[in-house]
Amino acid sequence: MANNAAQLLLLDRYQAAALLRPDEVLASVRAAFLLHAVGEGRNFPLVREALPQGVFGIKSGGVARMELLGMKAAGFWPGNRRYGADGHQATIMLFDPASGRPQCLIDGVAVTTERTAAAGALGLLALARPDSAALCVFGTGVQGGAQLDYALRALPGLRTVRYRTSDGRRDAKFEARFAQRCDIAPGGGADAMVADSDIVITATTGRGPLFSPQAVRPGTHLNCVGSDTRGKRELPAGLLARASVWVDDLTQALAIGELQWAPQTPGKEFGDLLAAGGPARQGVAAGAVTIFDMTGIALQDLLVARMLQQRAVATGTGTSVAWPWQ
Repeated sequence: MANNAAQLLLLDRYQAAALLRPDEVLASVRAAFLLHAVGEGRNFPLVREALPQGVFGIKSGGVARMELLGMKAAGFWPGNRRYGADGHQATIMLFDPASGRPQCLIDGVAVTTERTAAAGALGLLALARPDSAALCVFGTGVQGGAQLDYALRALPGLRTVRYRTSDGRRDAKFEARFAQRCDIAPGGGADAMVADSDIVITATTGRGPLFSPQAVRPGTHLNCVGSDTRGKRELPAGLLARASVWVDDLTQALAIGELQWAPQTPGKEFGDLLAAGGPARQGVAAGAVTIFDMTGIALQDLLVARMLQQRAVATGTGTSVAWPWQ
């Protein structure tokens, strides 16, 4: 039977960004990990394909008991930078699982940025040493900035931040953004910067190893963001073998994350650690190097998107358009 009164809610990039709240994003991402851990949330097989212009991917999944079903079509188009536009593009669609009717279409760029940073913060809370005071970040782009923002929120004890840009130059804008929250300055050599840090965040385009394995001190925690496609890499050979490694999804990490370079590594899924509900670094040997290999899962996008949909309806944000279906 035709339904000519059906509506589709549209949220553009500015509306979506205005509705995002760090605490709510953090809670949504945590829920995504837990749903994945207990098998209530499903991540469907990943699509990630190289194009002449860049990379295109689809992450999709659902949670039956929440009547949640959706996908994110996203990728990276480096040529956009010539026009002053973001190379990362993403669009999220939520569907009614009972009928397949689209319910909500959301620009996913801000969602991707925030949910990835929130996942990083959860990784720090669970795996970094509670007394961590020094952090270094490789990459000062959108994701590098978001990761640092959430890290400083999660661990107020962080005092010293050193960074390294892709060309090794100073990033005055990046420094100014965080100058009131920490002692921030460019790092020296990559190895020296890592050796002086309790926490290492890698948020680059993944063109190759960023430092040598011997630079990583015992007890260091690493959040690795940049390896999200076949052939991308940020960590040096040999480091995974001597670390305790967590991933958001093991199958996906083996396909496109750092684990693609060392598939024999016994990685563990981060949601299982959260579900155990124990203290920070539970089951981690004293002085162990810990790594969180983050490739991003569909459930993170969908839980945040559902939160945005609900907030949009409650606040009258967005545009509803007629979307007849039968």
